This record gives sequence, C-alpha cells and structure tokens, in this order.
Amino acid sequence: MTNGEKVLRIETSVLQCALMIIKTRIFEMCNGKFRNLTELAEAMEISGSQIYRVREGKRPINQKFIIGAMKAFPGRKFDDLFYLTPE
Repeated sequence: MTNGEKVLRIETSVLQCALMIIKTRIFEMCNGKFRNLTELAEAMEISGSQIYRVREGKRPINQKFIIGAMKAFPGRKFDDLFYLTPE
C-alpha cells in the first residue's frame, strides 16, 4: 500500500463518519417506565416539545437531549440509548 492509498483510506473513513447521524432507542425503552412522553421529558429535564420533535425527526439529537436521556435511564450505557446510522 502506498502513502497515497493510506491517505485516501483515512479521508474516506473521516468522510463516512461525517455522514452519520445519531439516533435513539429511548422511545422504545420508555414503555412501562414512563406513562407518556411528557413524563419522560420531565425525567430528562427537557421540554415536551423537544422530545416530540426528536421523536418525529423534526429536530436532531443534541447534547442536552443526550444528557437528559442518561439522567432518565441511569445505569444504562450510552450505546444502549443511542446508535449511529448513515445520513
């Protein structure tokens, strides 16, 4: 493998990572633990509108949402709550 091929592979890997978006599993996991999305939003310390918009795909997952999910599901790993998918 030449240096040019190594650089191309690294650039391709970086580009593939840049085209990934974060998704969540919390909506499937909240059944039984929370009565509704409003209660989940309260446990996450975010607004109800934010949780509805994320669920509908109208708003991306941000740092505040991630931190809130970790609060609402203590003891769960990040990978249990979130995953990456191609854009």
